[in-house]
Amino acid sequence: MILAMNRLDPRIAILSALGQETRIAILEFLRDGERCVCEIFPAIGHEQSNVSRHLNLMLAAGLLIRRKEGPKIFYAVSTPEVLELLQLAGSIARSTGR
Repeated sequence: MILAMNRLDPRIAILSALGQETRIAILEFLRDGERCVCEIFPAIGHEQSNVSRHLNLMLAAGLLIRRKEGPKIFYAVSTPEVLELLQLAGSIARSTGR
């Protein structure tokens, strides 16, 4: 569904991909740089299959980049603006008393 929306307006795919607690936790974990999937799922307390699904969705939305090194797969935030968007959302939430 997000991929279909992405063709119409990429902003919809980006904002939709941000609209889930697990995905935000993953992005926050990646704030300090690239990490292996083997580090991500234990850090956020979810099963690898669940984390992989969220990673693939964010990759498709353009929020993440991925590289493979041998058997390991590494993910990183695609651009600093992704993290800025999270900060802006937090600022909006605080200013509206949420």
